[in-house]
Amino acid sequence: MTSLMVAATLLVIVAGLLVGAKPLGLSKLWPVLLSPDGKIDSILVWSLRLPRSLAAVVAGAGLAVSGYLLQALTRNPLAGPDITGVASGAVAPIVFCFVFLPWISSVYYPFVGLAGGLAAASVTLWVSRGGEGRPLHLALGGISISLFLGATTTYVLLLSGPQAPSLLFWLSGGFQGRSWPHLLYMTPWVLGGLAGAFACQRIIGMLALSEHASIGMGLNLRFWKPVLLLFAVLPVAGVAPVAGPVAFVGLVSPHIARLLKPHNVGWSIALTAAIGALMVVTADVVARSIALPRELPVGIITALLGGPLFIYLVQTRRFSLNGGQ
Repeated sequence: MTSLMVAATLLVIVAGLLVGAKPLGLSKLWPVLLSPDGKIDSILVWSLRLPRSLAAVVAGAGLAVSGYLLQALTRNPLAGPDITGVASGAVAPIVFCFVFLPWISSVYYPFVGLAGGLAAASVTLWVSRGGEGRPLHLALGGISISLFLGATTTYVLLLSGPQAPSLLFWLSGGFQGRSWPHLLYMTPWVLGGLAGAFACQRIIGMLALSEHASIGMGLNLRFWKPVLLLFAVLPVAGVAPVAGPVAFVGLVSPHIARLLKPHNVGWSIALTAAIGALMVVTADVVARSIALPRELPVGIITALLGGPLFIYLVQTRRFSLNGGQ
């Protein structure tokens, strides 16, 4: 199933190379891909469309795995970068630095986002009693933190003057103008989260039983919970400075993966990453082709796709508010 998702993602990437303000045909695409010549079609593919699509793939995979780790950490089907306040915690300090501390290089924004995301997630987990409270506690705590940070971000935007329009578009989530440096800037953070998730397969499997059972099996929760939280926030910290907050990907992708019943934790992580990548790159292609020559924010498309899908999953799978499915 993961291979099918990867194949579908590759097809969407190819489709994304074809569509745009200047459409290309397949007969023109393959020569440009195999032997770039510096002409307009080559520039469109290699400098604009291909790095943008690959950035969407990497961002989608990272956000999806972040959501998977947060749900595994809290054993809560409502956990995700949006619901737990991780996304808002990463975005708010970046906006603050952009407006009030412009001398700080954007190279340090992922570290700023990492600190903010960890702080917001820690407060949310504290409100939900370390993830042991009812899922409703986690949802209410995360939404409260997100609303507070969102209000703070809005206030900063009001003080930003002429920078407000560009910040608003970034806050809607998107990959407009993203190039190879942006992809290289984001990828190590996402790979760090993915590598951490795969390295912690055994820990995730033990946490899936119950906290009492995992403690009985010798798992040190005081050590592993912060470690998993760090791996969950790493991709968000890397994606947020490049693409802004992209909604619903981290919440919905793990649920779709579970519906497909992967064999083990490792395959579940890989499938979740593939689903997230497919979701975001598809949303990106739609966002830049549905209203040509204008472009919509990717976050709007993922919300329009992910919102109804999550409602459907909730209705059909009947998630319990007592900690599980």
